[in-house]
Amino acid sequence: MASCNKSDQPVNDFFKIAGYSDQTLLEKTNLDTTGKTIQTRINCPEGYARLQYPAHSFGSFLLTFPLKKHGSKVYYFNGEEKYNPEVYVAVLDIDVGEKDLQQCADAVMRLRAEYLYKEKMYKKIHFNFTNGFRLDYTKWAEGYRVKVSGNTTTWYKPKAVDYSYTTFREYMNFVFMYAGTLSLSKELKSIPYDSIQAGDVFIRGGSPGHAVIVMDVAIETKTGSRIMTLAQSYMPAQNIHLLKNIGDQKRSPWYDLTNTDELHSPEWTFQKTELKRFVE
Repeated sequence: MASCNKSDQPVNDFFKIAGYSDQTLLEKTNLDTTGKTIQTRINCPEGYARLQYPAHSFGSFLLTFPLKKHGSKVYYFNGEEKYNPEVYVAVLDIDVGEKDLQQCADAVMRLRAEYLYKEKMYKKIHFNFTNGFRLDYTKWAEGYRVKVSGNTTTWYKPKAVDYSYTTFREYMNFVFMYAGTLSLSKELKSIPYDSIQAGDVFIRGGSPGHAVIVMDVAIETKTGSRIMTLAQSYMPAQNIHLLKNIGDQKRSPWYDLTNTDELHSPEWTFQKTELKRFVE
């Protein structure tokens, strides 16, 4: 289970500091409310060109990821509405599950694994537990399961071969139970901000820790500087949602770290150096 902050916290004071007097402003200027995916819902700012990706790539998967209808709410795993509806601008159309499992790093792992599963790249689906044990999806699909006893983790085989989506989801829930920000941060490689692309992750491992995933990147045509949009889940487990930039209402939901060393997302502050990427 991912280690995030203890719970959702109100950000009303942050909004006052940022001068957020009209939250509908960004929806009128930076959103196409009829858009059904990341790239069709979020308008690219004037003077920027959206970074494009090869077909069947992780970046392309995220750009075309389906969104729920504009105005949809974020809900916790238990059906309750998220405490801070003012922190998000869109909701990804993917289930959160029925248990308090799919939190921050878990949402990042879920999107990565969903992409690999869709492309049938089963051998690339693997995540490490906090104790270092590597859980390969292919072994799980071949019928093996894992016994955890204290710090000891072992495989055993009680099931038949099954590569169905149901078994894949069972695998992911098991990952969520024993992996988190600490383990995922060790699996990813650090990258410079000027090479940022969709699928990269801002992550701080620990307890508490947090992770947000880059969903989209645009490049300023004159300078080459990059801006991005971000998505997250949080504690308790909740729908994955696209974050507003509450510190820059004119540009929101885009974030620009060109002239700063910190990323101020609505519910967490990261250092620019905490940007990482999945290893292919």
